[in-house]
Amino acid sequence: MLEQTVPFAFVVLKEDPSLDQASVVKELRDLVAFKIAKYAVPDHFLIVKRLPKTRSGKIMRRILRKVAMEQTEDLGDVSTLEDPSVVTEIIKAYAQSKSVTSNKK
Repeated sequence: MLEQTVPFAFVVLKEDPSLDQASVVKELRDLVAFKIAKYAVPDHFLIVKRLPKTRSGKIMRRILRKVAMEQTEDLGDVSTLEDPSVVTEIIKAYAQSKSVTSNKK
């Protein structure tokens, strides 16, 4: 059985993180559709304060993938993270965005 995956974008705002997230997501969708193609627009956007990085500065995409696939009970080894608390922040942001999305339906 093939496992279906959909594009999921984790976004870190460099300037003014207090911007309206809905307008930022709309602008990102429009930008990707215009610059790349409409089919390349991610299905989901999640605005976070920071990304999980190793001490050498590499983004731990494995953790982001597991959050997006809702497999947060087993994230594997996180001992190489520069700041492990970022994982909790991302999981909370994901849960919050999911509850907002489900309330809109």
